[in-house]
Amino acid sequence: MNLISNIQTGIHQALQSAFGIDIDASSIKLERTLQDFKGDFTWVVFPYVKQARKSPEQTALEIGEYLLLHQFISEFNVVKGFLNIVLNESSLLDYFYSARHDASHFKTDFGKGKKVVVEYSSPNTNKPLHLGHIRNNLLGYSISEILKANDYEVVKANLINDRGIHICKSMLAWQQSGLNETPQSTGIKGDHLVGKYYVAFDRSYKSEISLLVGEGRSQEEAEKQAPSILLAQAMLRKWEANDVDTLKLWETMNGWVYEGFKLSYQRLGVDFDRYYYESNTYLLGKKTVQEGLDKHVFYQKDDGSVWIDLTSEGLDHKLLLRSDGTSVYITQDIGTAQLKFDEFQYDISLYVVGNEQDYHFKVLQGILKKMEKPYAHGIVHVSYGMVDLPSGKMKSREGTVVDADDLMDEMHAEARKIILERGKTEGMTQEQVEILCEVVGMAALKYYLLRVDPQKRLLFNPADSIDFEGNTGPYIQYTNARINSVILKSGETDDSRGYTRLVPAEKELILALHSYPSILIKAGEMHNPSEIANYVYDLAKRYNRFYYECPIAKDGIVKEAKCFRVALSKFTGETITECLRLLGIEAPGKM
Repeated sequence: MNLISNIQTGIHQALQSAFGIDIDASSIKLERTLQDFKGDFTWVVFPYVKQARKSPEQTALEIGEYLLLHQFISEFNVVKGFLNIVLNESSLLDYFYSARHDASHFKTDFGKGKKVVVEYSSPNTNKPLHLGHIRNNLLGYSISEILKANDYEVVKANLINDRGIHICKSMLAWQQSGLNETPQSTGIKGDHLVGKYYVAFDRSYKSEISLLVGEGRSQEEAEKQAPSILLAQAMLRKWEANDVDTLKLWETMNGWVYEGFKLSYQRLGVDFDRYYYESNTYLLGKKTVQEGLDKHVFYQKDDGSVWIDLTSEGLDHKLLLRSDGTSVYITQDIGTAQLKFDEFQYDISLYVVGNEQDYHFKVLQGILKKMEKPYAHGIVHVSYGMVDLPSGKMKSREGTVVDADDLMDEMHAEARKIILERGKTEGMTQEQVEILCEVVGMAALKYYLLRVDPQKRLLFNPADSIDFEGNTGPYIQYTNARINSVILKSGETDDSRGYTRLVPAEKELILALHSYPSILIKAGEMHNPSEIANYVYDLAKRYNRFYYECPIAKDGIVKEAKCFRVALSKFTGETITECLRLLGIEAPGKM
């Protein structure tokens, strides 16, 4: 049962009966009534007054009178061209009792029959994950789960950036000064150890540039002629030529990084169905470049470099292969797009990548369209803003990033501090306390990053993310734990239908629950987990109002009211738990 569908059908029939206007009922837009006016849903009459040939007020009045003939509304009011509709209690209760036993409340068929590949994470194997990677991973995972709930067939993909000049920089620095260090000999997590040498290379490179500039070279000349960068470029050419020693070092150091990533992913709670490696996909990309040359889609300069002209698409000329035959990022993405389509025949291929790559993905789609690839129109860039800190912007090469593992440790410690201060650990073992601290700390981190629209730049302050009273993950978790406690203490399991008189807090909670499927569709359609995050925060607030205004265990509460309120609490708890799951957040039963 859908309350909005009932109203849409009623308005559709009223327009036909009163004015002879025939429109698709699903096109009738309804909004929740503003707080300053009486009503549950509002319909704007203005688009139909010309056909009705009456004033907005008279048109709305006649539609309202028609709707009163239906049993699902109790009254209405007209404010200029706005029809405010008040649902009656029986329709709300009928919805509640049918929905809470209907599994489709948590699923939609919006994406039925469509396959989507969601590519996210895509780390470089020259450094550990940092705060920006955390936002990427959480967005990709949550979008995937939201799409699954909308009945899309979803493949979670991770393209590992395991080759290129940046990888050679770490390799070269380790080769020159690593003294055969390994994760085992140092006790340093593998991705951190490799990242240490990436920073070391940059320091050495900058020092060389400074010396060359001091000798009279221009900044640009110094950057190109510094010994370190020349050696790194030579190493990249040896790698692409399959030099045995270079490949052996590359495999060893990448192996260290993969073990480190695995631990970070497990702690973040994200997973993947398919891994791709640029060391493989760039070869297919180079093959596709040759295909483009043969079809005269690409052109070759005198120095041997290969380009495409995208000026007719409002873009620019784009390099696809360097003069020495080595590939660039776009070459690898061309190959990966083909590989993914060959494997999965996707309808949509989502790329969860920061907004600094907006132009890159316009170019990628432009290239694929020029080559008349059947999957070109399915390319979608889920662009998201960068994450800043109170201290400023992060820089990987300078070692000023907020490391993902360190941040997760900090969130755990902050959660422990607050949980112990609240004194809510009585009867728990030390192990249980630590598990709770981890669950709460990760909820604080995840919710804070996901509650903001992905396209917006985000300032992350760990201290603000853990608060049991504000718009935070722990607040929502605590509300869910409160619901579990209410149900447990009530001892009631019967959801008797004898309750017939709703108070405002109960009515608002039912209406909030009713809107969940439409929010789920919107979040999937927009690839935006913040729709779920903001919805579940609002739902938690409404439940807490209900909790204080509608007692359950208080003496004198009739059994019908008690049973109904327990059932309403349980349905709310199930919806909160599902929302948190879509955000990758656990819902502990006790806090």
